[in-house]
Amino acid sequence: MHELIESRWSARGYDPTATISADDLTEILEAGRWAATWGKVQPVRFVVGIRGDTTFTAMTELLTRGNKPWAPAASALVMVCTTDDPDDAKAHDYGAVDLGLAVAQMSIQAVALGFNAHPMAGFDTEGARVRFAVPDDKRAMVVLAVGRLADDPSTLSPEVRERDSLPRRRLPLDEIAFAGSWGQAFTTGA
Repeated sequence: MHELIESRWSARGYDPTATISADDLTEILEAGRWAATWGKVQPVRFVVGIRGDTTFTAMTELLTRGNKPWAPAASALVMVCTTDDPDDAKAHDYGAVDLGLAVAQMSIQAVALGFNAHPMAGFDTEGARVRFAVPDDKRAMVVLAVGRLADDPSTLSPEVRERDSLPRRRLPLDEIAFAGSWGQAFTTGA
């Protein structure tokens, strides 16, 4: 596995004094823009806030209880939007796939630049629609926090410090990759 993928994780313990340059943030957005897209539709859109500006402040106000304590320390918040057309199930579903691909690439690009990216679904999507005038044919699905990790974990709240210190776990491959039929573990034959 590539080291950028292996080192990617969704931290909460950001340095509230760290900034992000316009060039670095643009590189992260470009990574999302260049993600694969179904049928060349390119439905993904971004609303970008940098800590201290009105967009960032408005996004922090829309976060749910679990994200409000730590996300305002991020250097930037990017609300990622895609197609909202439940009457066209294919476009609706593939728009969500395109958004996921964009967020993944943005997260990896953030790691490559020395940042951490944490995708969040915990925000008021209807409030975001109103506050940012998101068109009816789009839906906000993710807010991506981008920041630098705090150098000194003792400066973090006990809750954030504890959550960030938990081991990163994923289900074993033989429980999620199948061959032949569902539940039959994929093996390489080795």
